Amino acid sequence: MKLAIVGGILLVLGAIAVFTGVLPASDAVQIGDRVWPILLFVVAITVVAELAAVAGLFDVIGAVLARVSRGRTWALWALVVLLAVVSTAFLSLDTTAVLLTPVVIALARAHRLSPLPFAFATVWLANTASLVLPVSNLTNLLAVHRLEMTSPGAFLTLLGPSAFVAIVVTVLLLWVSHRRELRGRFAPAVPPAVADRTLLVATSVVVVILLPLLVTGIPPWMPAVGAAVVLGAIFLWRAPGAVRPALVPWQLVVFAAGLFLVVGAFEALGSAGALAVLAGRGDDLIALWRVAASGLIGSNAINNLPAYLALETVADSPRRMAALLVGVNAGPLITPWASLATLLWHQRLAGVGVDVPWRRYVLLGLVAAPLTVALAVVPLAL
Repeated sequence: MKLAIVGGILLVLGAIAVFTGVLPASDAVQIGDRVWPILLFVVAITVVAELAAVAGLFDVIGAVLARVSRGRTWALWALVVLLAVVSTAFLSLDTTAVLLTPVVIALARAHRLSPLPFAFATVWLANTASLVLPVSNLTNLLAVHRLEMTSPGAFLTLLGPSAFVAIVVTVLLLWVSHRRELRGRFAPAVPPAVADRTLLVATSVVVVILLPLLVTGIPPWMPAVGAAVVLGAIFLWRAPGAVRPALVPWQLVVFAAGLFLVVGAFEALGSAGALAVLAGRGDDLIALWRVAASGLIGSNAINNLPAYLALETVADSPRRMAALLVGVNAGPLITPWASLATLLWHQRLAGVGVDVPWRRYVLLGLVAAPLTVALAVVPLAL
């Protein structure tokens, strides 16, 4: 509800900016034309992920991972890491933070393992693995639109090496910080019960079909909306009680819509000039580090979405845009508010009784964020 209140305030401020002429009405219309497909995708993919969780898809995948790991703690953790990367890449960072986190916590507890290595894996990789595909993060979708990229392949060509470096560095840091808890073996637990096998199979088929469609070059909102509609129909048939308004992330939509208008107003007032001094110019390594550092600092100071929106005008080349994405995607690992995914992650942990002190999170992030961002930018300068 707090997010909706903030979003409502931003919408009012944006409306005032339009009414007073600070933000020309034509610019507001252009902002709307730009963001409606992105917000529609966010809504649709959230509905798909929520219904998949209700069907038990994530729980079954967790049980399969436990079986494949053959009682080795490190192997189970490594498979969870892989699942977090795939979930983030195709279903977005919020899906990993919100839906995968309670699943892996339940998985760890069922096998009497410490939940912290699994919890940190989901939140760190929700951020750093969101560099993989356009659909992985809202910032990526915005950047693709600005760069006028026509296919996910072009995005992957530009940011693939940086995404690989960010993921590898993240995994190594996670391993070093939790290596003692990942030793030893565990006894197999009873697999979770499946309430409706037909519903699970149908949901799995829809998700399997959806994932490749997200990387074919079709506007992502189209297959996502199609999958949400099909799943909605299936659930109305098998479990109508699960189809409810709460599936729609309306708070996020209100927040994002208001944020776009307010940032547009600041741009109309000339904020780009001041930010250009901070972010610098050029495509050499030092210049790219400077852009990425601006994104990292802005994300941890306010939030990664407004940080991206404020800085995108100074990211005036593909490599500078990529460096900015590294900063705002892989950098929000320090403060609790740096990304919405982090706040949602902590909320879900509190809901299942897992306490992660923010002091520990911040201290680990102070090491992880600068190191990950700095190394992930290097491929862009080669």
